[in-house]
Amino acid sequence: MTLKLGALTTLLLFLAACATPTAVESRSPRRANLQRAATLPWTDNGRCVVRESTRPWPVLAERCFHALDQGRVRFIDRSGRCTVASAEAATLGIGLCVLAAPEVVAGAVLVVGAVVIAVAIKEALDEVDWPEASPVQRLESAERESSANRKPSPQPSGQDLFPPSPGEPFERDRRPECRPILGPPRGGNDPHNECADKISGNSFPGFNVLINGKHYDALVLSRRTLWEVKTDDFEKQPIRSQDFFVKVKLPELRRERALAMACGYDFIIGVRSKAHQQALLRADRTLKVVLMDWC
Repeated sequence: MTLKLGALTTLLLFLAACATPTAVESRSPRRANLQRAATLPWTDNGRCVVRESTRPWPVLAERCFHALDQGRVRFIDRSGRCTVASAEAATLGIGLCVLAAPEVVAGAVLVVGAVVIAVAIKEALDEVDWPEASPVQRLESAERESSANRKPSPQPSGQDLFPPSPGEPFERDRRPECRPILGPPRGGNDPHNECADKISGNSFPGFNVLINGKHYDALVLSRRTLWEVKTDDFEKQPIRSQDFFVKVKLPELRRERALAMACGYDFIIGVRSKAHQQALLRADRTLKVVLMDWC
């Protein structure tokens, strides 16, 4: 009888409970997962790992095994667990079984060539390295760090008595309307909110962000980027309806971008279909439109 993926995961989760305390990272499971995945090559820039990083490592390994660059990885069952604990696991694949082991076994997973940390994993690690705190505390911490990194303003010389331009970053951040305010999601449905929460580097998943009078779906503080997420079934509409929809929405999207840029933020529109992305770019090549392949 062939062992299915779910059964293999159940087996490895059971083995995880039996692992020695020193073998499993207990301080921060998500950080431990990201650090472990950072040593491996991924074909999707680590997006699957980031999406599943809060789950136990065996579950993450099962769900993201397809995204692993398996041509560069060699698996060695040094513990004998995959062949002794279940012969059917070997039938399914030693590679997945070895990778999903709850504890790190030296020399069990070998990578050919140098590994550059996947972009999505690096951004997620930067986020979890912040102190464990509430979203408001994290926001305040980011603002303090941003202020500390600014160069002090030069003192007036007597000939330079004009105030800073409102367009300068320091002056923008001091404006109250440019300070992010967190609130509940406003997407109107769970799929929309999940798409926003899974944006790589999203600083406040589960929250909406109000900046300059506009509610945005996501904020990536590390890149000073605001996101607007569109989850309409755009591709199912006739071409004529698609063009009309874009024509109606375009002024509002431009306004949202202008509000973001006035406060020093970049602006990205996330869509679910290639048709939607291409239609928006045909209407305005200056828009930044990203295909959300994670939703």
